[in-house]
Amino acid sequence: MAEGRSAEDTHNGAETSADVVDEQTAVQLVYLPQKADTLVGLRVRERIKRTGLLLKGVFLALWIGQWLLSAVGRGSTDVVSTVLVLFVVLVVWGYPRLQAANVQRITGWQGEYRVTVSPAGITCRTDHSTLVQKWSVFQGYRETAGHFVLLSRDPNIMWLSVLPKRGVHEAGDVDRLRAILDQHTTRV
Repeated sequence: MAEGRSAEDTHNGAETSADVVDEQTAVQLVYLPQKADTLVGLRVRERIKRTGLLLKGVFLALWIGQWLLSAVGRGSTDVVSTVLVLFVVLVVWGYPRLQAANVQRITGWQGEYRVTVSPAGITCRTDHSTLVQKWSVFQGYRETAGHFVLLSRDPNIMWLSVLPKRGVHEAGDVDRLRAILDQHTTRV
């Protein structure tokens, strides 16, 4: 206040500087979401949680074990048991694909996604909505060949963000995006 500024002026200046996104450090992604993007995110989530993989393995082993024991006990395979085992294998294999298809139906109609990743967080805009996410909502990220998958902080990882690398404008943007992610969250 000694230099002719009031406390109110200082406070407004702080808000303005915090809201400004540095265009040099921000990375822009523009893409249409695809079912494959969601499937990659679900697979990453499954690998990190590991309990889903364990439960699937035990579930399949029990069904196949039951089928084998009944086949050995009878000396031949039962058509109904065989069909049930094949159905269970199909459901376990297909469930993530059904989830990805449902997410695509929910997000796909919104059209093109314009995402800005900056030190302030991630802002995702479509023609119908804007979502702003601070870095504090993420526990970390994992990089795949074609995506960056950001995982929510909650224990069950109920929510995730998938940033496809195909959405960046220039080749150097992928490295800048990785640097921003490394600076504000951890690799998991």
